[in-house]
Amino acid sequence: MQVTINKNVLENILLNTQNFIEKKDLSQITSHVLIDAKDSTIEIKATEKESGISIKSQNVKIDEEGKATANGKKILDIVKILKDEDVELRTENNYLHISQKHSKFKLPMFNPNEYPSFPSIEDKAKFDIDNQTLIKSIKKIAPAIDTNNPKYELNGALINIKDKKIDFVATDTKRLALVEIERENEKPLSIIIPKKAIQSIQKLFFEEVDIYYDQNMLIAKSSDFLFFTKLINGNYPNYERVIPQTLNYKITLNRDKMIDSIKQVSIISEEIKITFKPNLIVFESLNEDNVEAKTEIEYETGVEEEIYIAANARHLLDFLTHIERNEFEIGINDPQLAFMLKSENFITIIMPIII
Repeated sequence: MQVTINKNVLENILLNTQNFIEKKDLSQITSHVLIDAKDSTIEIKATEKESGISIKSQNVKIDEEGKATANGKKILDIVKILKDEDVELRTENNYLHISQKHSKFKLPMFNPNEYPSFPSIEDKAKFDIDNQTLIKSIKKIAPAIDTNNPKYELNGALINIKDKKIDFVATDTKRLALVEIERENEKPLSIIIPKKAIQSIQKLFFEEVDIYYDQNMLIAKSSDFLFFTKLINGNYPNYERVIPQTLNYKITLNRDKMIDSIKQVSIISEEIKITFKPNLIVFESLNEDNVEAKTEIEYETGVEEEIYIAANARHLLDFLTHIERNEFEIGINDPQLAFMLKSENFITIIMPIII
């Protein structure tokens, strides 16, 4: 293989592969990227087997077709320090040679033909949803995905594809985030996408892609890249029973005013208390130390008697910073029970702090 490619094009591709290479065991071929040059196109792949990405570019001059592998981190480190000019990649005697004018580097290769194969979209259902809706929905629920939970299925987001709607769900057991999209679907199925893949989707889906899935795999494909992830096997909790069916108090609130006040008191403590009075909302920090923060805003809440909630400020802000409208609704039954935040098709159920 012998190719010439612009430094910036190569660096950008390699940057997008870094989350998909094996970083702990450098003896594994999955610590390498696969470089495949043919038909006037260079394709670079990376996978740690659970997920992977393939990126193509035609901004390349191919003098000799072929394949190569190189340690994913080392080749990126090399390319980063080169000048903004063309770079030559050439294979010789099981080494990849990287050169630019007087700068020359050599990296050992694995056998490119032994690189793990990528899954096919054949026999997989197509996920019919536009990119903008998908990314918006995922961004709203992503903060509620748990990390290192013994119940492995909670370390991912549920996409529950029903006959007439799609539910995007995440929970860390202290809160539940749900986005509902009304949509006719040919093949109902529930899939759980790992948190790492959710993070990758938010970064990678900057163009229109076709998404395919089955019980074990999700694949996103465009003209220039392919992304895949294995799905989490498990039974996601029955999230629908957590949603309150009746509410004693429903209060319409102003997002910006709430964000400002919550941020003020959360400087002192992440745990806060919000008291709703007929013409006033009081925000207080909850802290065992002799440190206090308190602020209030005049606001017609519509309640006839005083009611309060106590919660983690971050849980409130994660909801408020991801809604589009400047008004939202809070639904409360009792300070000891979970309360609900709602804006259009996005709701968050938050477990209270008992005080």
